[in-house]
Amino acid sequence: MLRRARDFVLDILRQADLLLLALCCGAALFGIVMIASATNYMGTPRYVIVQFCATVLGVGLYFLVSLLDMGELSKKWKWIFLFNILFILLLKTPFGVDDGTGNRAWLKFPFLPVSIQPAEIIKMTFVLLLAKQLAWLKEERDLRSVSSIGMLAGHLLFMVGVYYVISGDMGSALVYIFIFACMCFAARVATRWFVMGLAGGSFAFYLLWELDFISGYMKDRFLTLFDHNLDPQGVSWHQNRSLLALGGGKLTGQGLFQGTQTQSEQSWSLPARHTDFIFSVIGEELGMLGCLLVIALLAAIIIRCLVIAKNAKSRMDAYICVGIAGMLIFQTIINIGMCLFIMPVIGLTLPFISYGGSSVVTLFAAMGMVSGVQKRSMPEWLRK
Repeated sequence: MLRRARDFVLDILRQADLLLLALCCGAALFGIVMIASATNYMGTPRYVIVQFCATVLGVGLYFLVSLLDMGELSKKWKWIFLFNILFILLLKTPFGVDDGTGNRAWLKFPFLPVSIQPAEIIKMTFVLLLAKQLAWLKEERDLRSVSSIGMLAGHLLFMVGVYYVISGDMGSALVYIFIFACMCFAARVATRWFVMGLAGGSFAFYLLWELDFISGYMKDRFLTLFDHNLDPQGVSWHQNRSLLALGGGKLTGQGLFQGTQTQSEQSWSLPARHTDFIFSVIGEELGMLGCLLVIALLAAIIIRCLVIAKNAKSRMDAYICVGIAGMLIFQTIINIGMCLFIMPVIGLTLPFISYGGSSVVTLFAAMGMVSGVQKRSMPEWLRK
């Protein structure tokens, strides 16, 4: 019995992409250390414990998801699509809670010690369904036709529309749009459709702005990018403190657990330091070198996803890898841009680094999807 269990575990380890796992674990462990520093002033290890447990659970899911055949799973696309809708609709039930910014983007169940963000989980199923749709249209129809583009756009607009109307979470909605663009680019959708989509999206944003469908607070988050002195004690406060933290770290930083703002309990200190602005904590305590290390780690994970996409045996598998890489690219650019005061604050965390149990678990599961693609691209004799 023990021998069978050992052989089973060894088989899983042999088939999983251990390089990708090592990169993800390295980033996650680095994140745990920085979360420990960012929450040290609170005097509680709760955040570190939650993040560590989420990482352990995520690693387990990485191996489990690696064993799944996404092609077979995608045949249940109707049920997966129904799951996406019902999961989002749960936000309208008493289980849906406000995240503190006016967005109803979290689920809090009495039998769970932590909250769950549906947007994080649905990212994976959205990528899977979109990959299947793109592969089917590529093989059975013509991606250049109006009807095909209409089907793709309808899928995106329905998912993003339902999620945004219910949750009000613009940041996650934008992630879905970027994932969609990356996967369509990989499928070689004609450039004219991207131009038309960008023009249409810009016009829609203008109308939403002018008709006041975008809240005044969110408008200010965009306007302050062009005037950093706009409401310095209010909407600009977070990012102004972020710039001070990054500048205070210089090249090598002030030292781990030694950051002036990071370790301060004062109200003037860096806010959201273990979530949205953890990159600023890294800059203050580990300096530019620490920031470059994080960027290098995340870039290596993204490049590994794209390499696996290039070697994938099927279109659908390749599109899955590209979609997940796109998710990482967008969240990384936006989060770091938020900290540098060149992007609006829209609540996107730094992948693997920021605090967030559901985010870390989902990221490892998504990497498991990529690992599964790598396994299926191996020669048959290596998979046995």
